[in-house]
Amino acid sequence: MTEGLSRRRIGTPREADEMDSISHAPSPGSSSAALNRLADEAKTDKAPLLTLMEETLLLGLKDQEGYLSFWNDSLSYVLRGCMLMELAFRRRIRVAKNAFTGMTGLSDRAIEVVSTKPTGEVLLDETLKVIKGSETQRTVASWMDLLSGETWNIAKAGYQLKQVRERLAKGLVDKGILRTEKRNFLFFDMATHPIQDPRAKDEVIMRVFDTLNLPRSAAIPTRAARASGTASPAGGANAAAYSRFNVGQGISGQAGRLKMAPIANTRFFKNEENNRFSLLRRVCLVAAACAGSVLENPLVHMDMEARDGAVSRAESLMDVYGHWPFKRDSPLYSQEIDNGEAGDLMVEEVVAAVICVLRKMDRLI
Repeated sequence: MTEGLSRRRIGTPREADEMDSISHAPSPGSSSAALNRLADEAKTDKAPLLTLMEETLLLGLKDQEGYLSFWNDSLSYVLRGCMLMELAFRRRIRVAKNAFTGMTGLSDRAIEVVSTKPTGEVLLDETLKVIKGSETQRTVASWMDLLSGETWNIAKAGYQLKQVRERLAKGLVDKGILRTEKRNFLFFDMATHPIQDPRAKDEVIMRVFDTLNLPRSAAIPTRAARASGTASPAGGANAAAYSRFNVGQGISGQAGRLKMAPIANTRFFKNEENNRFSLLRRVCLVAAACAGSVLENPLVHMDMEARDGAVSRAESLMDVYGHWPFKRDSPLYSQEIDNGEAGDLMVEEVVAAVICVLRKMDRLI
């Protein structure tokens, strides 16, 4: 099952980036403005330890069993969309501009590669190579179809990225977040990847709850209760307390506006508040989790009304940020996401196009 898989490169691309920044560093006689610009870029453009694909995978992964639901047939498609958003955040791709761009639907706008600089993630670099090697420019929706294998054209089968879930899991093993075990399923053995370091998933869940405007006190994982021997929030004396949590009781109050609230003692998202797209990344995570049918996993200990409210807010976020330009008149729009800079707008347009496709997944899969 794992034959032919390539392991994630460790250190080399990032070290190359650091050497590249050093080689382009200004001389001692350069202006202070140039120094400030480089410092700002170093502060805001550094990629987090976890990619959007890995965060989405963690939300869908069963902690102890170490595998995803066998009935989830949409996650693979969503992960390809996450790859495109991640490449946009790292400024590797953008929407191609021509005379007809404004008259074309958002999901039908072609994308192009603007940089082939390695990202340090094998899957992202492979995706970038595939897009760059295409003879024609293709749309966001087309690339999601081709990369996931959702096409009947045999001639285009070479574009498909295979065994993405397994390769993402192996990348998380390399990062010390998962571990690899063998599990017997009747007539065959399968490699599974249980949680090794639960702090990574805890931080992802906390960021999801902040974006859904749910109280952080409701984000306590059910596995923590089982490990400590206390009653699970899904039942017993604590069930009533958890059932009272609802959308609108989180960090943003009843108004429901998005707000960037850093997580204390963060380990996997260091200096997240200093990243230009930190809040938009959270929106993308919620959109991917909702479209990939894994959003309810961290909400399983809450009552049905609270879960429905959270899913409804996620769908509203997808509606606001799945349009271009973003819906500025919506209560869910945040000025922290869109600062109007030209370079940032190119990133945001690709993200909006992917979310637009995720909103229409029922008609695509």
